[in-house]
Amino acid sequence: MTMPSQRRAPDKRRVLPAGTVLSFLLLADQAAAQAPIEVPPVTVTGDRVVPSLTVPSVDDARRDIERTPGGVGLVPSERIRDSKATTIKDALDYVPGVLAQPKYGQEDARLSIRGSGLSRNFHLRGIRIMVDGVPMNLADGGADTQELDPLGVRYIEVFRGANALQWGAASLGGAINYVSPTGRSAPGWLARADGGSFGNAGGQVALGGSAGAWDYWFSPTFSHADGYRQHTERDYLRFNGNLGYRFDEDVETRFFAGVNHIRQQIPSSLTRSLAYTDPRATDPSSFLKNTRRDIDSLRLVNRTTFRIGDDSVTASAWYHHKVLFHPLSFGVVDNVSDDGGASVRWTGTATVAGLRNDYVVGANLFTGVNVNKTYVNNNGRRGALTNHVDERSTNVELYAENRLYLDPTLAFIVGAQLGHARRSLDDKLLANGDDSGRKIFNSVNPKVGVLWQPRKDWQVFGNVSRASEPPTFAELNPSASPGFANLKPQTSWTAEIGTRGTWRGIGFDLSVYRAWIRNELQLFVVPGSGDGGFALNADRTIHQGVELGIDATLLEGLATATAAAPDKVQARLAYTFSDFRFRNDPVAGDNQIPGAPRHYVRAELRYSHPSGFWFGPNVEWVPQGYYVDNANTKAFRTRAYALLGARAGWTFENGLSLFLDARNLFNKTYVSNTNARPVATTVDQLYNPGDGRAVFVGLEFRW
Repeated sequence: MTMPSQRRAPDKRRVLPAGTVLSFLLLADQAAAQAPIEVPPVTVTGDRVVPSLTVPSVDDARRDIERTPGGVGLVPSERIRDSKATTIKDALDYVPGVLAQPKYGQEDARLSIRGSGLSRNFHLRGIRIMVDGVPMNLADGGADTQELDPLGVRYIEVFRGANALQWGAASLGGAINYVSPTGRSAPGWLARADGGSFGNAGGQVALGGSAGAWDYWFSPTFSHADGYRQHTERDYLRFNGNLGYRFDEDVETRFFAGVNHIRQQIPSSLTRSLAYTDPRATDPSSFLKNTRRDIDSLRLVNRTTFRIGDDSVTASAWYHHKVLFHPLSFGVVDNVSDDGGASVRWTGTATVAGLRNDYVVGANLFTGVNVNKTYVNNNGRRGALTNHVDERSTNVELYAENRLYLDPTLAFIVGAQLGHARRSLDDKLLANGDDSGRKIFNSVNPKVGVLWQPRKDWQVFGNVSRASEPPTFAELNPSASPGFANLKPQTSWTAEIGTRGTWRGIGFDLSVYRAWIRNELQLFVVPGSGDGGFALNADRTIHQGVELGIDATLLEGLATATAAAPDKVQARLAYTFSDFRFRNDPVAGDNQIPGAPRHYVRAELRYSHPSGFWFGPNVEWVPQGYYVDNANTKAFRTRAYALLGARAGWTFENGLSLFLDARNLFNKTYVSNTNARPVATTVDQLYNPGDGRAVFVGLEFRW
């Protein structure tokens, strides 16, 4: 594997001594995780015309992200499109530190980074989801990953923990940024069709191009599945596109649009016994209540970039409209949300006392209102109104990060985020009590770090940071327990060290972290016989772990030793070790926090021939089951599992490519996602089985 060639000190990596690398690989055998900031073993072509100012190229994005003194990742679209690609798990499964646990036939998932939001396996929190640099989350911090289209990206950036400060985010989980193609980076036509097991079928058409100062890219995608489990049929219709205009070589504006039309049946979770004996089943109430999640959303964004010498200023404005129709067993949730905001981000380079100094300064303002109504579930239709509240959120963030190079190989980083968040709820239906409330959350989140690059292909980094996370309305006003909760924001201090680089064809990226958390939002109470507990603040918890990724070329020239482009055997590994615990809790003691496996391994071996043919096996391995309750009841732990898969494909010179993606070849019954409880019982429906054996095929043509 080779590192990107466009480098200038101090953004260069250097060769790592063999003994040092071996010590890191020994750490991986115990616990580790993060794919070499996704420096892939494939050739990535740069922009074929004048690059965009508003959307950085893959090479520019990789160069910038490698200046981060902590765990980051970059996944180019080539790593996504050569297999079934519908969900966030499909896109990020080989990025260590990112845990995407499929729920309903892989179309819904708990998304967690470094243990963020583990008490929630729906409507994530603790991670800022961005599309083209602007938040996709609702203003209270919640988000649905179904609105993200892996086929609509040029690359995906992952900033774990405080490494997202450069975008103004300061939560435990960090940020994920989906970055779109443009007419400058993806000119021409693209057509794709795929299908396979469980009634899966999908397709995409994309067109990009440029004409003078203008460029354009747009793409509709469609996917359908009957689902592995009963009552999991879904239809996704998505559209993503953008239109850019270059005023001159230093000023560009771009308009983005995203549309989602999602119709998705959702089954019940199962008891542990049923999950392992009849994994395709669902509770009869799923049919009676026609439980489902239907989403219609519209996202509009403008980004304008001004280049001022070596500096760059980007101003953004966005609007996000979302309609959620969500029949559940206890009622029909009917939400209409409108969110919008504006941001400005200044990046540049200066000289301070003769030393190079890079900086980013920015401000984010976003606000929104969610009209949240609940009705009696009348066979999946709205019955009598039982609840009506208006939820308003406002966030103001000021942030800055400065990188001072003490010499060409050593940079000292200091930064901070100032946050102000307001949450207010107005109860419009007082017959069932007044849930109205107001909360203001202020925070100061500093960060210090160091980035040392002693050799061309080797970096060592470390940082200490603070994070703060206000509760979302799902915690402040849970449907299972009416009222406006008196919750504190979740705060944490995190220390992280790591290294990344290449050595003799082996790319590696290793991060080790420990977070000391106060007031973690965790489930402690189960009110009555509702669907779950509701959140309270834990006193003290610890999250620590290791994130290791390896991307290696193991052999070359097996069958084509004399060819200009020899055949190769390559391997990639993403390993995540997670140790999340209560700390001297009066009830839970030092128990593990439920919901995440301690070890998660994703690995693939691939043979590639210069003719364009490739194939290889892969594995997803959870060697130890995890707890589903704070009490750590052993009888209700999930089981360990290993899923063997295989992929193959052929890329032809005429622009045609084919793939085959076979998953869970031995049809292993396993649990891929769980709910959490303070104390689990035999009748609790907490378990969501993963898909059985499946085979998907697809073809793609570019011209």
